[in-house]
Amino acid sequence: MQTSLSDAFKNTAIGQEADAILRSCVHCGFCTATCPTYQIQGDELDGPRGRIYLIKQVLEGQPATAKTQLHLDRCLTCRSCESTCPSGVQYGHLVDIGRAVVEQQVGRTWREKLLRRVLRSVIPHRHRFTTLLKLGRLFRPLLPAAMQHKIPQAQSAGAWPTARHARKMLVLQGCAQPATTPLTNASAARVLDKLGVSLLEISGAGCCGALSQHLSAEEEAKAFARRNIDAWWPHIAAGAETIVMTASGCGVMVKDYGHVLRHDPDYAGKAQQVSAMTRDLIEVLLQEDLTALPLHTSGAVAAHAPCTLQHGQKLPGALEQLLRRAGFELTTVPDAHLCCGSAGTYSILQPDLSQQLLQQKLIALSSGQPTQIVTANVGCQLHLASKSALPVRHWIELFDQPAHS
Repeated sequence: MQTSLSDAFKNTAIGQEADAILRSCVHCGFCTATCPTYQIQGDELDGPRGRIYLIKQVLEGQPATAKTQLHLDRCLTCRSCESTCPSGVQYGHLVDIGRAVVEQQVGRTWREKLLRRVLRSVIPHRHRFTTLLKLGRLFRPLLPAAMQHKIPQAQSAGAWPTARHARKMLVLQGCAQPATTPLTNASAARVLDKLGVSLLEISGAGCCGALSQHLSAEEEAKAFARRNIDAWWPHIAAGAETIVMTASGCGVMVKDYGHVLRHDPDYAGKAQQVSAMTRDLIEVLLQEDLTALPLHTSGAVAAHAPCTLQHGQKLPGALEQLLRRAGFELTTVPDAHLCCGSAGTYSILQPDLSQQLLQQKLIALSSGQPTQIVTANVGCQLHLASKSALPVRHWIELFDQPAHS
């Protein structure tokens, strides 16, 4: 693609990065075939190719408009287009740049600003989010039915094994996961303990920064990344072999720390090392001998591979491979590459499109008559469970069934 960036962007870091990405796009349109919002809207500007063109126009000096912003807002950042693209266009990085530039030019209504500020002020902060969730559960009967479904039931995590093994791995607590699905990390710790690995949650590490990054609060996202690196670094220096991600959405962000902090002279090197040693829990178990795990594999399972796993982390088929290797019977899931509509804060900011995608995904997941649905990301788990007639669990719970059947 030919580009001619305006003087305002030509010699800037974001301009040069965006220019390189734009030039790699050949406008073939293969991406539109796998874009969830294009399939629903049928509008070129609600597909990756159209959004790339909108970003290109803005960077070349054409004024951004509310319409430009709307089409970028409607993007799920599912990155299915990246999996389809024959040219390797890094669309995820480009759309983050485009959104930030458009945000500066167009602004938002006070209602939009308030909502986004509340999301950024509550969800990434574990204690604030936990307090709000407890209040929501307390007053659940008084809330509208639509909101009641979004509030997950309280979950018991069970015992966390004592750190007793020479092999040690770190796990990110995250922000929403400790309050909504605490069983996930606890199950991971118990499973890895049986495999001779002690899993450690490190005090001081929390939100990965993805929510801030995708809401155009880039400096805030960098601050979260630096805090996590600082919390992990002494343990990395002491020999921790891996940083484990039990939420695939967080995994995408942490694996990208090297890119996010590449211009930070104090953190660039550390960020690269953290990204290099970060693995999704699926990747970890695929490298281990699972014979030590007494698994109950009866009942067909529908596996939901989140976009952040198959497109963001480039691990298509990994979840299914692990479950089949462990002996689980998997149902066929049509259009498994499409997003469920959770996409971080998307279900809150774009509820209509999100609900359409949720309905489509649940039909697909249920079509093979499974007994349960498993997924690899907390946001997807909560989103699917809000409307699913079947139990929705994190896949690691299947490996922890002797303790939690």
